[in-house]
Amino acid sequence: MDPEIILMLCSLLGAGAVAGITTGLFGVGGGFIIVPTLLAILPMFAGDSDGLVHTAIGTSLASIIVSSFRAVQTHRKNNLVDFSVLKAWAPWLLIGVAGGVVLASYMDATALIVVFAVGVLVYSIYFIFPQYFEPKEVPWSLPQGLSLAGFASALGGFSALLGIGGGTPFVVIMVICGRRVHQAVATAAGVGFIIAIPGAIGFLILGLTQKAPLPWGSIGYVHIPALLAISFMTVFTSPWGAKIAQRLNEVHLKRAFGIYLIAVAISMLSKLA
Repeated sequence: MDPEIILMLCSLLGAGAVAGITTGLFGVGGGFIIVPTLLAILPMFAGDSDGLVHTAIGTSLASIIVSSFRAVQTHRKNNLVDFSVLKAWAPWLLIGVAGGVVLASYMDATALIVVFAVGVLVYSIYFIFPQYFEPKEVPWSLPQGLSLAGFASALGGFSALLGIGGGTPFVVIMVICGRRVHQAVATAAGVGFIIAIPGAIGFLILGLTQKAPLPWGSIGYVHIPALLAISFMTVFTSPWGAKIAQRLNEVHLKRAFGIYLIAVAISMLSKLA
């Protein structure tokens, strides 16, 4: 077998394994792992540069369907998922995702990379400085009414643009509002599932309408070989992350992940220079 193919397959399986663990551990969908990996690997399948970035995002969202579903299954066994919150947020998340997919259709590769890199830097703040996102002495109330509509819609749209599950800001809100970290992480996996399904479908349809060549193996902006390889690993590793989350103090892990996010952002922006 060609060494490049072996390296590519190992990279995809490794990305899937790490993405699955981070989904269960932090409540994030793994997009911060998957999108950079796909941007490095998809050029091996050819295709134009604009299509590669959109395909990386669409494939990431499709893989999050699997990883977040598995994480929710595991957390549900421990009665940690707040389905009443998910029910209230779902309509607004869906509206936001639809807006994000439409916006992505008007953005080229460079714009999407800048949005992703800036988003990664913003998210890294939470992971590097978790002490500033502890529960308040007098907890806030969870967003309702217009505040819920605005926040959830923005979260859905931003997550669709980045190819992520949106778990980080959701966890922050839940914790600030007095919910236990473990419950926040578990429910965030459900948010990722809600975002990922319409997001992946949207990018798939968007890619089918494009005349530009896409990487071999793609259906719309979803790369099927990469999706299968990544999802194969997340099925096994998402429950591991969920179990680890229930046992460990996550501060050091969060900071290490935050440093990784900064490195990813710098690397992606440097390629545009």
